[in-house]
Amino acid sequence: MIVVTGAAGFIGSNLVGKLNSKGYKDIVVVDDFSSPEKNLNLENKQISERVDRTVFETWLDENNQWVEFVFHIGAKSATTGFSKSVYDELNLNYSKMVWKKCVQFGIPLVYASSAATYGLGEHGYDDKHSIIPKLKPLNDYGRSKNDFDIWALEQKETPFFWAGLKYFNVYGPNEYHKDRMASVILHAYNQIQKTGKMRLFKSHNPDYPDGGQIRDFVYVKDLSEIMFFLMVKRKNSGIYNVGTGIGRTFLDLTKGTFKAMGIEPNIEFIPTPEDIRDKYQYFTEANMSKLRKLGYVAEFWTLEEGIHDYVTNYLMNNVRL
Repeated sequence: MIVVTGAAGFIGSNLVGKLNSKGYKDIVVVDDFSSPEKNLNLENKQISERVDRTVFETWLDENNQWVEFVFHIGAKSATTGFSKSVYDELNLNYSKMVWKKCVQFGIPLVYASSAATYGLGEHGYDDKHSIIPKLKPLNDYGRSKNDFDIWALEQKETPFFWAGLKYFNVYGPNEYHKDRMASVILHAYNQIQKTGKMRLFKSHNPDYPDGGQIRDFVYVKDLSEIMFFLMVKRKNSGIYNVGTGIGRTFLDLTKGTFKAMGIEPNIEFIPTPEDIRDKYQYFTEANMSKLRKLGYVAEFWTLEEGIHDYVTNYLMNNVRL
């Protein structure tokens, strides 16, 4: 039996689909199932039980003997709009509970961290444990994720295998419910469909041209492959970056979306809002050497390949993975 928290969400539901494709059917999904839109992500999945996140601790106390692995993907992922106490409760303290239960019952654990922990990148984007306490996230979401990473590294009692994954800019099917927190590709697709053009933020940094801001965009299918690899490998516990290792510009992303839609590019640049301008990231790129040294050899989807697959096989047909 495999447990996936946050299973009705974007990344969690993709992981459940990957596990199904590998022959795993005894999957317990944990989430807040009150959103009909999110629940659609699980409609075509083979699962054995649904557990509300509020009773997961009790459920695990009663059923731990059957659990082989826990993927803790669930989190409050919105970067604004909630108080610090909400992030502390759902991202920090809930994760501590999951960790302690995995220690108590001898269950290996993979949990979701975030590249939001890196802040403006003052210390680079290297997943060495030594820099994690020095990081300065830009919002309470990132702080809650980094606080848990720090806490995990301080623990003397750990699951016999564990991995924290710093997801970079993830895009792909099943993110329809995320509204403004969805990937730029989904926003671009919707905007192009509606208006025939895409609006991007101007650069307010002389080192970057308009549209030249760089992110490490990673296709959600690569995340699922990596998480499955770690479940099977179960060696070298620690915190790992999950990106592609290749930063690409928003202009690349936008042109790729237009191309996948079969439409000539029409791009307009608008000023970055002043309230986020001083905290705007102009560059992110994951150092992926640690995961590669562990033995992960699969090639990542290129940005163009990922956009084409996402747009033509999912967005244009309004289907889910």
